[in-house]
Amino acid sequence: MNREEKIPALLAHLATPAIHTLGLVEYEPTWRDMQRFTAARTRDTRDEIWLLQHPPTYTQGQAGKPEHLLNPSAIPVVQIDRGGQITYHGPGQIVAYLLIDLRRWHINVRELVRLMEQSVIDLLGEYGVAASGREDAPGVYVGQNKIAALGLKIKNGCSYHGLSFNVDMDLTPFTHINPCGYAGLGVTQAVALGVTVPINELQAQLAQNLIHGLQHHLRNKSHE
Repeated sequence: MNREEKIPALLAHLATPAIHTLGLVEYEPTWRDMQRFTAARTRDTRDEIWLLQHPPTYTQGQAGKPEHLLNPSAIPVVQIDRGGQITYHGPGQIVAYLLIDLRRWHINVRELVRLMEQSVIDLLGEYGVAASGREDAPGVYVGQNKIAALGLKIKNGCSYHGLSFNVDMDLTPFTHINPCGYAGLGVTQAVALGVTVPINELQAQLAQNLIHGLQHHLRNKSHE
């Protein structure tokens, strides 16, 4: 069997990542569950994508600077193990956690970040919204305003954490931080851009974009 034949065979063997829709769940227990899942993985563990929303929570990355929280409030700040600075999670925001074995998909961290960004860009494009990534600041932007934030942790070649995509939420808590460490960074959401599709439909479309992106990346590797 040559390399080009092995790639489809590998895809068939691994199937697709399992999608779990968790609803509105507390941040810290979910984070601990991701850590436990990743620590217990074997080479045969199926990848998973968790789709969910969180109650109001600020999360601060490993190198996060406390001064990026401009106006402390009753919203808790959770110090976590992903990269990046501070961001906000709340109801009306899709969170997609990617529990992926990077070696399985022959993908590196930079490629996975770009794939995550593209999954949101393509989703917005389906509704006529032009979005883009930025080389200097990971995430997805519409004009100068950020609509999706990214952050990953890689352990033993496997990822957890993922992306958050603002759909229809109260954006006020973003004004109390420097989002992702950038002072004055504007934030937007899908509903403000005329995308009024129910959040569960957008969530399902985003998951499919992520899976298709992974499969497309792996197939491309067979031609290198």
